Parts: sequence; C-alpha cells; structure tokens
Amino acid sequence: MSPADAGALLALADGYHARTVRPLGSTETAGHVVKSYAIEAPGRAVTDQDAQAALRIAAAHLSSACLRGSIGLSVLLVHAGGDGDYVLVHTWIEGYMSDLAVFTGPAGEINGLRPGRSGLAPCVWEAAVLAHERDAFSRHVLDGAGALEERLSAWRGDVLQGEVR
Repeated sequence: MSPADAGALLALADGYHARTVRPLGSTETAGHVVKSYAIEAPGRAVTDQDAQAALRIAAAHLSSACLRGSIGLSVLLVHAGGDGDYVLVHTWIEGYMSDLAVFTGPAGEINGLRPGRSGLAPCVWEAAVLAHERDAFSRHVLDGAGALEERLSAWRGDVLQGEVR
C-alpha cells in the first residue's frame, strides 16, 4: 500500500533537519508555574524580547485557564520557525488531560501573533519538547515522592536542551 501523497512525504523527508531547543527558565504568571523553551530553526533565534512577548501571550491565555480545568502548571514554547513564529501554551488540566493553544504569525513579528486555526497541532519539533514535558510531569509530579514543592522543583529542573529531530 502506498501513501496518498508520496511526493509530499518525500519532500518533507528531504527537508527534515534538527532544530535547537533551549530552556528559558520558569516563572509564575496568571496563577501558573510556566516552564519556557525556545525552539530555533537554522538561521533563526528567539530573543529576550520574543520570550517576553510570548510570556504576555501566555499570561493572557492562562488568565482564564481555570475555566478549562487548569491545575496550575504550564509549558510555553517560543518557536522561531522556518516559515513563521509560533507560541504554544500547553497546560495540564483536570483528569490527566491537557489544554493546548497555538498562536501563529509571520517570522520576526511575535507581537503580531494570533490564535492558530482550529485543529492546528504541534509540529514534529514542538511535539518532541512536549513529549519530554509529558514524561517530566509524570515522573516528578504524578509519580514523585515528597512534598509538592519538592516535586514541582524537580519538574522545573528537568529540561530538554540541544538538538531535536
């Protein structure tokens, strides 16, 4: 059985490459502990100003997160992509589930990001970071031992850094 669009799949494979991921620290905003990351396409960089703008976007989104069942932990991805800029706000919510908001816009215009279209999901590089964060959340917060503050400290310290594919 062959794929419906073999040409498109092969074109994706030909252009596939590693992207750099680096932690941007954690902070508290809008009643949430927010753990932040930069994801950078070749030739692109996430600046301090980009990170601050992304935190403002996250704060606005998280200000109503309790209505979506938030339990107060969030991961912020600031992605300087090859075709534009992206901010993802991933929030752990009740029932072992998560909430995801994706904001998109032209490259270099992070202050102009708007909510992505309905159904938009993480790209392969963003998904790699979120997979790490799922494991860190499960390992340190859900399966962790000790007081909650110790578990949260371990979660905040468990970061992904380097290249992802």
